[in-house]
Amino acid sequence: MYPGTHAATHPDKPAVIEADTGRRLTYGALDGRSAGLARVLAAHGLRRGDHIAFLSDNAAEVFEIYWAALRSGLYVTGVNHHLTPAEVAHVVDDCGAEVLIVSAAEADLAVAVLDATPGVRVRLAFGGAVPGHDVYEDALAGQSQEPLEHQPRGADMLYSSGTTGRPKGIKPALPDREVHEPGDPLTTVFGPMYGFGPDTVYYSPAPTYHAAPLRFGGIVHALGGTLVTTRRFDAATALADLETYAVTHSQWVPTMFVRMLKLPDEVRRRHDLSSLQVAIHAAAPCPVEVKHRMMAWWGPVLHEYYTSTEGNGITLIDPETWARKPGSVGRAALGVIHVCDDGGRELPPGRIGTIYFERDTVAFTYHRDPEGTRNAQHPLHETWSTTGDMGYVDDDGFLFLTGRKAFVIISGGVNIYPQEIEDCLALHPKVHDVAVIGVPDEDMGERVKAVVQLADGHRPGPELAEELREFTRGRIAGFKVPRSVDFSDSLPRSATGKLMKHVLHARYAAEAAQGPVSPDAPPS
Repeated sequence: MYPGTHAATHPDKPAVIEADTGRRLTYGALDGRSAGLARVLAAHGLRRGDHIAFLSDNAAEVFEIYWAALRSGLYVTGVNHHLTPAEVAHVVDDCGAEVLIVSAAEADLAVAVLDATPGVRVRLAFGGAVPGHDVYEDALAGQSQEPLEHQPRGADMLYSSGTTGRPKGIKPALPDREVHEPGDPLTTVFGPMYGFGPDTVYYSPAPTYHAAPLRFGGIVHALGGTLVTTRRFDAATALADLETYAVTHSQWVPTMFVRMLKLPDEVRRRHDLSSLQVAIHAAAPCPVEVKHRMMAWWGPVLHEYYTSTEGNGITLIDPETWARKPGSVGRAALGVIHVCDDGGRELPPGRIGTIYFERDTVAFTYHRDPEGTRNAQHPLHETWSTTGDMGYVDDDGFLFLTGRKAFVIISGGVNIYPQEIEDCLALHPKVHDVAVIGVPDEDMGERVKAVVQLADGHRPGPELAEELREFTRGRIAGFKVPRSVDFSDSLPRSATGKLMKHVLHARYAAEAAQGPVSPDAPPS
């Protein structure tokens, strides 16, 4: 199904609500405007397999663009508006976009990439004038809103979050069906799993260029629910929104849970959250204590899945099962899990290694990056693939994550997994955010360093650094206790909550090569 299915019966029902502005996009408007945009794209010569991109904040127009592509047999790429102009230009050029549609909220960035994206033939802007771009509304104004005669199903082509380097594009094969025909695997799996349907009110505070907010928004529209978006996450505002819109379903990342848990008790108790049936979380590992506290507050509504933009495998776990297997991200629902050592040998339950998913065929390829594709494949089994995460399975086949392979700290020949230390420090009341990395050490090879962003009202200093180190003692093994603590005004996180540790590593590599630098200094 797609928006046109529901526009035929409930044209005035809200498909998208912008919580920040109160603006509503009905199913009738979403269907008609996406059909009109599909005609605009066809008039410019785009045909099945061609490519468009958008650069936008969380505006309702994103889903007009998304569904226009999906009902035209086109690929659509959401571009991270937190990237630099050079990085944005790389994504737009790499995906082969012939059309770029931008929000006026990102006007400076859109103008900055004009000369660096020569493959773009058509540029449209909505929400205000943007130099070098035609007006989106003017383009739609002259078009019929009747669907095209043929509406082959398109697909998104999204880019990895780039937590270990430059983002890589994942280009799937186009499905062989029309947009109205059933068969979308995400809708088929997640719709029944989480009870999405016409009565769903789904709250999504994460950026829509990312896989989960975009794809889950599409699932909601396919099944006739209402999507509530926000421009950015704010802990107190999110709780108010849950009450205001009687939200039934929502999606979060663990850092959002931490922010909400650290609100004053009177703020946390202020709002009626009884409408909430399902709170989905993913994108990053959730500390066990954080999830216990959220379940005590919200009730048994937290559902977790583990996957990636690459979609090479999926695990699922519901609240009741997690209570029996705290810390697990579940058992495989797509693919077969294999945990392997650096030589590719499969490890027994309880042993930490690289996580691979086995599929019947090669699960994904990186666009224009055959070396990256080969590196993601198992050395002996082409259909086993990894995105670089590490973890272990227990005797019952439940998966537990320990972190990214690229960020394991090797100190004195011992592997130390930063996630466990970060989970410990994240709940200290004076800590707003924390990253743990390995830095060079002449004796041990690497030593553990914590980089901490303090909560408001607290000042950095050696006494506080020692307080944080002491906090970890007794909670984790002594060899994992940070040897040093630095303080930073902010930490490099993506808008979806993932730590961009390669940025921190670059900063400390500069320190090692050039002498001391502030942890807030830009990478060299």
